[in-house]
Amino acid sequence: MSKQKFVIAPHFRLHEWVAEEKGYFKAEGLDYEFKGIWKTHKTPNKSGAFQNIEKGLEANVSCACHWTVNVAASKGHGKLYADAYSVAPAAVFVPPESDIRTPEDLKGVPISVGFQSGSHYSTMQALEQYLKPEDINLSFSEGILFGRLENLIDRKTPAAALFSGPYYFLEQLGFRKVVDTTFMIATMLTGTPDMEDVRKYFRALRRAQRDIDLRPELHTHHYRHEFPDRFQDQMDTRRWGPGERIVFEPYTKDVYEQSFKWIAEHGIFEGADMGAGRYEQACVTEAESA
Repeated sequence: MSKQKFVIAPHFRLHEWVAEEKGYFKAEGLDYEFKGIWKTHKTPNKSGAFQNIEKGLEANVSCACHWTVNVAASKGHGKLYADAYSVAPAAVFVPPESDIRTPEDLKGVPISVGFQSGSHYSTMQALEQYLKPEDINLSFSEGILFGRLENLIDRKTPAAALFSGPYYFLEQLGFRKVVDTTFMIATMLTGTPDMEDVRKYFRALRRAQRDIDLRPELHTHHYRHEFPDRFQDQMDTRRWGPGERIVFEPYTKDVYEQSFKWIAEHGIFEGADMGAGRYEQACVTEAESA
């Protein structure tokens, strides 16, 4: 029986596209395929990153905010790969003509975020420095990513939290960044991937990271792969930044536990622990799998 392909779900960063373009996956001997998720990635109210993982992912390797991956892995929906994490630029934006200019001005204003997704947690983290919890008004009805982007551009929502490609696109269009909400992203392994394939995958991404660091302007055109057709003619990716950066350092037990503590304090998931104390069961490292 032939070995199945290693299935990769791109997560709106440049690395996978650079690794493919440069032949780094093939150089590692990785037999792979991409399964895109973003071009039609709109979901209804109260459905987000965690719900997508819970329904089952078609990929062997995918990414989501570290809070959601923590909870999903602790519930047995996959494994958190603990030898690396990444950091994505993110922010709450408003239209250029908006009267909202400071985080305090967001008091009571509906802010479009993805339910139990990175924008949900990170917007709360950023705004609780300025506002009381009851004054932070999060709206979950506009979808995970492009639903939020489209509704903000169409002036159907007054504010939205976006990251990576849409973050740069809104800057290009002159939308105002009110508060930075940069957050950590973790890798989710699902199915039964060969851990040697996982090692090949990350070796290729490490090479791609160096290329992006050295000459980001040569690679920002790859953002186009995951944007809706509607916006292609407006995009000037020459003006955009490198986006998400992979950190090849451990996602530690301490970080894992701190994340669960914060989630519990904010009541985002039911249950006080939701997986705290299960780091060894939820996570996998290369050393453990060698």
